[in-house]
Amino acid sequence: MTTVQKPTLSFTLSLIGGLFILIGSLFSFIWIAMGNATSGGFWGMMGGWHGMMGGFGYSYSYMTAFSLIGVVCGVIVIIGALMLNARPAEHTMWGVLIIVFSAVSLIGMGGWFIGALLGIIGGAFALSWKAQ
Repeated sequence: MTTVQKPTLSFTLSLIGGLFILIGSLFSFIWIAMGNATSGGFWGMMGGWHGMMGGFGYSYSYMTAFSLIGVVCGVIVIIGALMLNARPAEHTMWGVLIIVFSAVSLIGMGGWFIGALLGIIGGAFALSWKAQ
């Protein structure tokens, strides 16, 4: 009976990183969409007038877009980690995918930056992995 070796360390790091990215981005999206972020909504003593020019209490759409980019990156990193575990022979392709989307997730805070860092490290381990 033959056993297939799998890049367990890179799978684990990438999966945890992807979960951090996904959860952090979802939290950020919900926080901004509800108008509770300091970048929008009626917040602080001035009731929505942020800075000298004022924010007028509307949520900035670019923050919502950055959060959605983070959600998509988190899902892709998780799928890449699962595919890395399912198809270890294609470790180079999945490692590159994990690294690229972990780096792109930094736009949306990257899962409090911990998720992006774990994803990049896991993807690098996937690139350097060799079956014994």
